[in-house]
Amino acid sequence: MRGKVIVITGATSGIGLVAAEKLAGMGARLVLVARNKVRGDRALNRLAQISPGIPHSVHYGDLSSLTGMKRVAADIAAAESRVDVLINNAGALFNSRQVTEDGLELTFATNHMSYFVMTHGLRDRLRAAAPARVVNTSSDAHKGTKLDFDDLQSAKRYRGFPVYGRSKLCNILYTSELARRWEGTGVTVNCLHPGFVDTRFGDESGGVLSYVVKAAKIFAISPEKGAETIVYLASSKDVDKVTGKYFYKCREATPTKEARDQESAKRLWVESARLAGIEA
Repeated sequence: MRGKVIVITGATSGIGLVAAEKLAGMGARLVLVARNKVRGDRALNRLAQISPGIPHSVHYGDLSSLTGMKRVAADIAAAESRVDVLINNAGALFNSRQVTEDGLELTFATNHMSYFVMTHGLRDRLRAAAPARVVNTSSDAHKGTKLDFDDLQSAKRYRGFPVYGRSKLCNILYTSELARRWEGTGVTVNCLHPGFVDTRFGDESGGVLSYVVKAAKIFAISPEKGAETIVYLASSKDVDKVTGKYFYKCREATPTKEARDQESAKRLWVESARLAGIEA
């Protein structure tokens, strides 16, 4: 990975930070996307200690904001002539329904639309680096869910964890459709389930849900174990030709029937492009 440029969201804590540290240790130059400046600067300092002399950087923006993500992607594209790996890893879980400045439900905006907008904004830089990779963090939380295209924003009924699960279903469908559309460009696209990891994820979800998540973490794996598949998909030669797949524990896995529905994947793409106001 020496000399490779890796852009990663959600890298100021948890599995994202561990993955960034591992990849920095392998010689890559990390470009972090963060919201909180204190945590962003702290993560940058840790990377500097791991790989002195490599000019890692951080860009700040609100992952739930379409305008914010477009700006961050444009800033990165202006600063970097190539991006070898894009890791869309940021994710959040909310107990109650909240609406962003764009009129989108917050979970959907943060967990899916940020992936869509960031990847689109870095499309040319990824293709310039081909062979390049996109890695999307999804989850087995997608199991038992399906998309309601008449209510993608969960306005009719909102329950925190099922809404989170649907956003993770979106990640898999998006991965599949992006891989299909980018076939032949030299950019592979894969997604993964990291496992149930003991991180700060879900701690600020609010209400009873935050207590349930904290209690469940008694059975969770370490961030180091959770990050392994991200690092594998970003760096391993074993998957340099693999695209459009779902992985768990560094092995290809089979997501649900709903996650393999190509018509849903195509429809989600069209709707996401419309919501983002971009031609993709």
